[in-house]
Amino acid sequence: MDAIFLQVLNGLDKGSAYALIALGLTLIFGTLGVVNFAHGALFMLGAFCAVVMRKILTLSKITLDPEKTNFLGKPLEVKTPYVELWWGDAGTWMIDYSVLIAILFAIPVMGLIGIIMERGLIKHFYNRPHADQILMTFGLAIVLQEIIKAFFGANPIPQSAPDSMSGAMDIGILFGFAEYAVIYPYWRLVYFVFAAVVIGGVFAFLRFTTFGMVVRAGMADRETVGLLGIDIDRRFTIMFGLAAAVTGVAGVMYTPILPPNYHMGMDFLVLCFVVVVVGGMGSLPGAILAGFMLGMLESFSSMNEVKAIIPGIDQIIIYLVAMIVLLVRPRGLMGKAGMMED
Repeated sequence: MDAIFLQVLNGLDKGSAYALIALGLTLIFGTLGVVNFAHGALFMLGAFCAVVMRKILTLSKITLDPEKTNFLGKPLEVKTPYVELWWGDAGTWMIDYSVLIAILFAIPVMGLIGIIMERGLIKHFYNRPHADQILMTFGLAIVLQEIIKAFFGANPIPQSAPDSMSGAMDIGILFGFAEYAVIYPYWRLVYFVFAAVVIGGVFAFLRFTTFGMVVRAGMADRETVGLLGIDIDRRFTIMFGLAAAVTGVAGVMYTPILPPNYHMGMDFLVLCFVVVVVGGMGSLPGAILAGFMLGMLESFSSMNEVKAIIPGIDQIIIYLVAMIVLLVRPRGLMGKAGMMED
């Protein structure tokens, strides 16, 4: 039971990341009909927003400490972050919580990047075949990846969680199962809660706001909404920015789990496209369902007991499930009738 409980938590953790990225990807396909292979790069850019924010907060003033010397007898340099010099304990708190502060930085930055991408490049491919869209966005992803590599290098850049959220806790005791010792990292639980809040917020925005209702109407019948005098293209552009922001903050919060590197977007891209296809292209509930389902399957297939029976199953389980789902139901679990079935 300990192992099963642990794998359920691992599945929720992986599913949260898959669902958040797939949510943004589905928003773009559902509104604009664009197959965006640059979406993984948005996740990577979000992660590097956290890196940039920490570098800004840790910019330091260098002084010499005559009481401490190196082996040559010269005074040692002492680096004191400017935010600590200016704000004392508040500055120390800001550095400790740099990942959370980076969310406030990433939302406008990633939203602006998304809008620039859509207006500057992607809008020219709306009426082009999906193959052209894939080639264009995949090329854009490579360009963004190489830019990050040039500025930040090829090595991962570790980002620490706040001290109060580092370490692990006994989940069994928390839920009243003292007989089961399940130790799990705090930050992975924080990420799951964060993902649930973001997903709930996006669905509430689309369902209960006038803007969201118009967008959903435009997704169903773009031409009719346009004939009503509504600038649906502008709203879809904003939705592209929103999708980029959602993916970006997902990357920010994932940095303490996976140190940012220039190819992390590509690592998640294929998996999240599988999630979107399994859930149903353009279906937001399908993307969430498939994200958590595939995350859970990947988690349980990584158990030693399972791998002893079917070696390597953890490496192919997601693609195997995708093949089965698409053979039985080509439009995906919750896709619209006729989608990808012709």
